[in-house]
Amino acid sequence: MQKAYEEIVNSFIDDKVGLSQSFLSDALATQLRENLRSLNFSERLQAAGIGNQAKLVTDLTNRGDKIYWLDRSHKDEHENRFFDLMDEFVSYLNSSCYTGITGYEFHYALYEKGTFYKKHLDQFHDNKSRAFTMIMYLNVDWKEEDGGNLCIFHENRSQIINPVNGSCVFFKSSELEHEVLPCNQQRLSITGWLKTN
Repeated sequence: MQKAYEEIVNSFIDDKVGLSQSFLSDALATQLRENLRSLNFSERLQAAGIGNQAKLVTDLTNRGDKIYWLDRSHKDEHENRFFDLMDEFVSYLNSSCYTGITGYEFHYALYEKGTFYKKHLDQFHDNKSRAFTMIMYLNVDWKEEDGGNLCIFHENRSQIINPVNGSCVFFKSSELEHEVLPCNQQRLSITGWLKTN
């Protein structure tokens, strides 16, 4: 995994967006994808909201994904393997880049055909604990016509990222606005944030 970690850090240093095409192994991506599909089939996903705590609202005109939070208390072996990977990555970041990450939170995200998430920033106005955003994709055989690309807005340009299986995107939560473009097929991912106190 060292190579994937270095890819993320080096591309982040170069362009404010860390990228790895092989952050999740095929086996782990498959298992997490099946978990997400099973949760969707059993109607355990919830409509995602905008804002936090008392300010949380559901607004399908801005955001259309359904989510389910990952947690070690679920005692799911595949989720726990994912958390083990994140623990290792956080340790790498803290030791090599002195990022001061003290925790994280992640959820499954499922976008159905026709859904999207309009331009937004991931850090709340009243809570600055989200330091870095991470998105890992679970879409097998993704094609350009499937849509659901991530669009990240830099100062003078936009960057389009394809939601390809096993790949990872990493950027500062407080700096880069981004959006999920309309999906033409079901789009699966794990999204979350590395946090500081």
